[in-house]
Amino acid sequence: MRRGAIGNGIAAAGVAGIHVRGAHAAGKLSIGLWDPWGPGANDAMMASCNEWAAKEKVDFPVDFITTIGAKHHLTVAAEAQARSGHDMLVFIGWNGSDPARLLEPVDDLMADLVKTNGAANQAAEYLGKVGGKRVAVPWAVMSAMKPPRSRIDLLTQDAGIDIVAMYPADAPPRAGSRTRDALLGATGKCFEAGFPFGLPLGQFGDAVDWVDALFQGFGAQLAKSNGDIVFKSDAVKQVLGYSKRLVRWLPAYVFPWDDASDNRWLVSGRGTLIMSPPSGWAVAVRDTPHIAERCWTHGMPAGPKGDTRRLRPSSPASGPSRRTSRRRRDCRAISACRARWRNWSRRARDTTRSSRAKLTTFKTWVGVGPPKATLYHYPNPYNHQIAVAPAPPKIASQTYAQATMPKIIARVASQAESIDTCLDWAQKELQGYKWS
Repeated sequence: MRRGAIGNGIAAAGVAGIHVRGAHAAGKLSIGLWDPWGPGANDAMMASCNEWAAKEKVDFPVDFITTIGAKHHLTVAAEAQARSGHDMLVFIGWNGSDPARLLEPVDDLMADLVKTNGAANQAAEYLGKVGGKRVAVPWAVMSAMKPPRSRIDLLTQDAGIDIVAMYPADAPPRAGSRTRDALLGATGKCFEAGFPFGLPLGQFGDAVDWVDALFQGFGAQLAKSNGDIVFKSDAVKQVLGYSKRLVRWLPAYVFPWDDASDNRWLVSGRGTLIMSPPSGWAVAVRDTPHIAERCWTHGMPAGPKGDTRRLRPSSPASGPSRRTSRRRRDCRAISACRARWRNWSRRARDTTRSSRAKLTTFKTWVGVGPPKATLYHYPNPYNHQIAVAPAPPKIASQTYAQATMPKIIARVASQAESIDTCLDWAQKELQGYKWS
């Protein structure tokens, strides 16, 4: 790394010929990050960025870009087309597949990081490689799991489920009876009690991620890794049949929801369960603490394939840099620092998680509350999945962006379209992605 600034004592002595570096002597490095919904996350990130910038004497402007209205995805696409913009731009999910040719290769850096921080989970590995080459380093910052978060009191009184007993604090889960059928029964009971589940079915990331976990819990896939479309299967028909029964117990407005709606639903006190990162809980801590102290994060219910398919929605983020950036060395340094991610995790109240094994062991989750240990089961790496896997990037990225799976459920459940008719439509859509 660069040499430190010349000490104030030398400067004060007025030694001739000595040049004292200014605050931004090392130049400028720009970065674009996701603008999260949870309070405190941006302040925590800015503190970490400012610490690094001060140490390295770098002008380090940070832009926080919202996902609402797909602005983050549009920014990634626009900068790829223009071949200019931020030196680093955080990628979420499939952002890296299309502009991969414009990104700095990082296979060598990733090999060093695996030795230090452990291997990345399968979701991050799947998204970080395009054409067999790694184009981005998995980041702890902005990487999120999207497991269920429930109201302890409402699940107990309306559905007879003691979720804390199933997922105890600082202990492995004891959730043998937590199945999709149990979820369906609880959804109906909570709906009738006036506190429905908030399971979004709109065209955005949160909806795609939890719906994909539903599909994979049934062993249902859209395409194989070689690109073969396998959507017309008995497993997919089972998912759609189940979804049709599930949707009748959801509020009608889950279809036009956006990324923040499920969080608002929980904070409002009107809902029993959502599937999202802890941002909604963090807002409740600030605005409605009586709601926050009744929330508990827990695992996904098992599908027909059993506990081996108890997968959790996952949305890994990564930190790539442009090949044309003059600051590629600094971009690599930012991606490699373990201490920075630990500090950010502590400051941001652990609302995101790392994709690398040795960065998931920080102990702060045990004490986070209220209630104490409410986020304990959030970071624990039971099983992970990434939406649309194992389809190749060309199919998967478009399937994700178009929210094909939530659309399928909407067509069957809310438009009374037959399953066979819906599958014919989906087959054509996926074939179009394959050849586009």
